[in-house]
Amino acid sequence: MNKIVKIIGKASLVAMTGFMIGSCTSDADSSGLEYMPDMYRSAAIEPYVDYGEIQGRPNTKLSNEQSAMTPPKNTIPYYGTNKEEVMMMLPYHRLPSVAFAKTHGLHGWEFSSNADSEFEYKQAAMDMNPLKLNAENAEMVFKKGKELYAANCMHCHGEKGDGNGPMVKSGAYTGAAVLTGLTIADGQMFYSIYYGKNMMGSHASIVNKKEIWTLVHYIRKMQKADYGTIFNADGSAASMAPAMSDSTKVPAVAETMPKQ
Repeated sequence: MNKIVKIIGKASLVAMTGFMIGSCTSDADSSGLEYMPDMYRSAAIEPYVDYGEIQGRPNTKLSNEQSAMTPPKNTIPYYGTNKEEVMMMLPYHRLPSVAFAKTHGLHGWEFSSNADSEFEYKQAAMDMNPLKLNAENAEMVFKKGKELYAANCMHCHGEKGDGNGPMVKSGAYTGAAVLTGLTIADGQMFYSIYYGKNMMGSHASIVNKKEIWTLVHYIRKMQKADYGTIFNADGSAASMAPAMSDSTKVPAVAETMPKQ
């Protein structure tokens, strides 16, 4: 009986050793043979997958090629049946200045044709925050805003919005805006985050529109501690819009349109 067990054990060891050695290849870049390729690589096209080899069939033309394609212009992801949220996610109606192609790397974007490079930014002062605060959602919005701020803004603008974040302290970056002293409208703040402003690059590919409007609320909270804590009889937040400086007030459209 013991002999049979030993023979079976030795045979199993030899088989396992052969199996392991057989999975090795001479290619230093190879992860080894795939005994169940369908478990590793889907036959259907998926984003962020290298299709240089599919089910044992190499295709060098597809190696290291991006499989995630850019969606058609003006298409939006599916966001459910909440009309307000869907409207919030529609393509942004404000355009960047053509100068942004060089200053902020917005290659291939549609640009404003207005001669005034600040035209769209000035008009953005009319845009109201569509993410309305109320007694039920205020706490959740500020909590989410704090998370987004910590991940995307704090390294430059500082934990308290004083423009003295770790990147600035290290000397790697200068010119971060002091958010607590901003006197621009909500829409202009959105425009600045979406397209970039001065030394800050565009965040359009990093945070979505709802998240940007959430950040606007959080920055307002940093500016005024009781922001989002005073509510009307219907539960909506009382208006606490900051006073805008003369340079950020909306000019008449006729005055800013280029002459024909």
